[in-house]
Amino acid sequence: MCVIQAPVEGFVEKGFEPVQEAFATNFERHGEVGAACCVHLKGRVVVDLWGGVKSVGGSEPYTGDTLQMVLSSTKGAVAVCAHMLAQQGQLDFDVPVVDYWPEFAAEGKDKIPVRWLFSHRAGLAAIDRPLSLDDVLRWEPVVDALAAQRPNWEPGTTHGYHVGTYGWLAGEIIRRVSGLTPGKFFSERIASPLGLDFWIGLPDELNSRVAPQIPAPPPAPGTEPDAFAARLMDPTSLMHRAFVNPMLAPAVFNDPLFRAAEVPAANGIGTARSLSRMYAACIGEIDGIRLLEPGTLHLATQTQSHGEDLVLGYETRYATGFQLPFPFRPMAGQGSFGHYGMGGSVGFAHPGLDLSFGYVMNQMLPSGRVDPRTATLINAVADCLK
Repeated sequence: MCVIQAPVEGFVEKGFEPVQEAFATNFERHGEVGAACCVHLKGRVVVDLWGGVKSVGGSEPYTGDTLQMVLSSTKGAVAVCAHMLAQQGQLDFDVPVVDYWPEFAAEGKDKIPVRWLFSHRAGLAAIDRPLSLDDVLRWEPVVDALAAQRPNWEPGTTHGYHVGTYGWLAGEIIRRVSGLTPGKFFSERIASPLGLDFWIGLPDELNSRVAPQIPAPPPAPGTEPDAFAARLMDPTSLMHRAFVNPMLAPAVFNDPLFRAAEVPAANGIGTARSLSRMYAACIGEIDGIRLLEPGTLHLATQTQSHGEDLVLGYETRYATGFQLPFPFRPMAGQGSFGHYGMGGSVGFAHPGLDLSFGYVMNQMLPSGRVDPRTATLINAVADCLK
């Protein structure tokens, strides 16, 4: 073991020193403020690094135990919950949603299969009914709005990223099938058995451990916004509608009420260690626990949607609940599955390499490109494996 000295702390196994160098480089070149990275190989931790501070200009150190909201990386945790239910014979992804959620039949949605909710094919990326933060915190108003919503496009004909609605759609299926909210299911069936520091619905007493999200810096003066930002700012775009109703933006991410609610598309809060450990338990046994059996994993990671995304405007690729590698979200290449979060976080596994990876940070970067921080880290891990 090689112990790393401050300002980057933690350890790397012998042979993984380039990952520590890459982690330090992120602070020197890519504006990192506070971050952590963890890698499991064949079920054991080979990289566990952290560094920086919890807030800009602050002095409180960012540690391996610092909690961080991981935004859409939460979607991967929700997908694991659903596939565990399928593995137990309680959930069938190919039956109509109405078999579990009868109210969903409104506006001709009675034939939509459950799988389309998890693969961004349901046409429910944006909601017409205005929703407040209070509605988001109470769950039922958003679920009721989705049940009543007319699809934004003909379901099944194409795909578009369900930025926020994925969490309530997938979460309501989990709730109807298991009798537990998605946050409670995750806590009881995954986090507690594996000893994860990860919550979908943060207990109030843990708020002091959370590093606030720092919004991505604006473009330099005179610089045109990138295509992602331009699309987001266009009030006529489906992407704009998907992000603003209900509001999913840095303005609410640091609100303790938002942290405490269950917003399963976006407000998971945890550590890099926990992300990596969860994915390690999806592809192998960790302390006697395996979350997804090989057959389940094979089915869970088959491509369901691929091509130009109707919401995001660029190529994306999804399995049932998981992201698969695509140009802006490459993970460790073909064979990877997991999920990135807006601003930079990511958790994923690569079964062929027997590898899992978790990265969290407080400084968000623009989302319409490959994040240089995770690209640097993942490339370093890949080089070490060679």
